[in-house]
Amino acid sequence: RNCGVINPENIEEYIGENGYQALAKVLTEMTPEDVIQTILDSGLRGRGGGGFPTGMKWKLARNIVKDADQKYVCCNADEGDPGAFMDRAVIESDPHTLIEGMLIGAYAIGAKNAVVYVRAEYPLAIKRLERAIEQATAAGYLGDNILGTDFSCKMTIKAGAGAFVCGEETALIESLEGHRGMPRLKPPFPAQSGYWKKPSNINNVETFANVSWIINNGGEAFAAMGTEGSKGTKVFAVTGKVKRSGLVEIPMGKTLRDVIFDIGGGMKGDKAFKAVQMGGPSGGCIPAELIDTVI
Repeated sequence: RNCGVINPENIEEYIGENGYQALAKVLTEMTPEDVIQTILDSGLRGRGGGGFPTGMKWKLARNIVKDADQKYVCCNADEGDPGAFMDRAVIESDPHTLIEGMLIGAYAIGAKNAVVYVRAEYPLAIKRLERAIEQATAAGYLGDNILGTDFSCKMTIKAGAGAFVCGEETALIESLEGHRGMPRLKPPFPAQSGYWKKPSNINNVETFANVSWIINNGGEAFAAMGTEGSKGTKVFAVTGKVKRSGLVEIPMGKTLRDVIFDIGGGMKGDKAFKAVQMGGPSGGCIPAELIDTVI
């Protein structure tokens, strides 16, 4: 929503676009349970591929181990799919929206530490996120007693080596801890035993980027967009032999035809459309006869 609108290296411009208002609202007017209920009401699902309900994930991370001495919020910014650059665009153009979403998540589950796992091939994203963390800390939005409340949270960045498998949350945790990125056996799930064997919550960049908007506008406003099973909007990276490539954000429930022809302008040279690959190497090819498939 702020891509191309604000200077990503100036926190004042983010604040001018209602930045950190959701965090202030959460810390002064809402309990962690209120926050989780709002996310549940929104119907927000994880935008990293699994599609697990975000509010339920936060609820489990808060409640399964209530007396933990430490909890973590982790952000998956590994984005290993070829042709995908949704998370990269958010961090490079609007890093504070990720920070704000993670802080709200940390407050909701009771975490005091947040970690962003970014692929090392995104040097500009890492640079801008580092600057955003510095500015947010200086402005009192990160660190101890945020906005004069009892809530404290610190944030660090881990540059990953770009292993595709680290998009899986337990492999990401292994890599965060300095090990080879290999998925762990589940259970236990990260909400029980995650980063450093502590209760942890992992969402991807796009998921966290929706959080502050939901808090400011209400869960029902987000749920009013999309379909019955998939609420809200989704960002897609459109690449290949289309007339207009790039990032598009559309309500869930649009068809491939909408994306390829209405938004992408159709095939270059007006050639015949044959197939589209969805979901990177984990997905498959959708043939022309299924172009009206809802995505």
